[in-house]
Amino acid sequence: MANLITHGQKLLQIGSDSAKLDTEILLSFVLDKDRSFLLTWPEKKLNDTQLHDFFQLLIRRIQGEPIAYIVGVKEFWSLPLWVSKATLIPRPDTETLVESVLEHYSGRKNINCLDLGTGTGAIALALASENPTWKIDAVDFSMDAVELAQRNAKKCQLAHVNIFQSDWFSQIENNKQYDLIVSNPPYIDGNDKNLTEGDVRFEPASALIATDNGLADIKHIANIARNFLTAHGQLFFEHGFEQGDDVRSILENLGFLAPQTKQDLNGHDRITWATFS
Repeated sequence: MANLITHGQKLLQIGSDSAKLDTEILLSFVLDKDRSFLLTWPEKKLNDTQLHDFFQLLIRRIQGEPIAYIVGVKEFWSLPLWVSKATLIPRPDTETLVESVLEHYSGRKNINCLDLGTGTGAIALALASENPTWKIDAVDFSMDAVELAQRNAKKCQLAHVNIFQSDWFSQIENNKQYDLIVSNPPYIDGNDKNLTEGDVRFEPASALIATDNGLADIKHIANIARNFLTAHGQLFFEHGFEQGDDVRSILENLGFLAPQTKQDLNGHDRITWATFS
């Protein structure tokens, strides 16, 4: 196996900045073993079927397909989540949103929370894993995404997350009130050159692209959220690294108080939140 790892790393090193890790993940997937198995049994040989499957997966990765889509799972907040091409791949930057919420709501129980555009369910399930008393609704326009998020909730044994189909607020009861609303909505402009690079080439455009320079869905959510937030309820967004100023202005113009922005792991503006009076 050691030779296969070296060979795979060489093949992937041009198109991947994690060539060795990618190779080990694919090899572990074919063997149905943890990566630790590769270290423990470096001399193990693959049978013909396993060898064929490994090289088929390697070809897909060489062509740029994300590892998460190839193996069908991605870890987020230490939760192993199923992923599919119906949803975005959960990213470490989004953990900054979870961290921000937890910092503001530390020790608070029985919070009513809404996650808009839940995708795999990553944000809602991460918050639920830390807060067993919270009542969390999570919605997505895509029924495929809803079914995937429901599977993830069951997989992670987080039954107190209520996941259902809704086009933003359309299927939420008019009298429902939330202490907290979170969202990682589409925020990329349709002309952004980054849409032709990296993993996003394989991800659903409907979960990535928004009109109005990427701000249309953020504006819509912020406007309607005022009808569903409790007094002093908070709204948290993940957004593009150049959108911090715009998102704060949107929130201020809608009557939200003291919007603030937090940087992601790379030092870029990524999370903005504010309180509704």
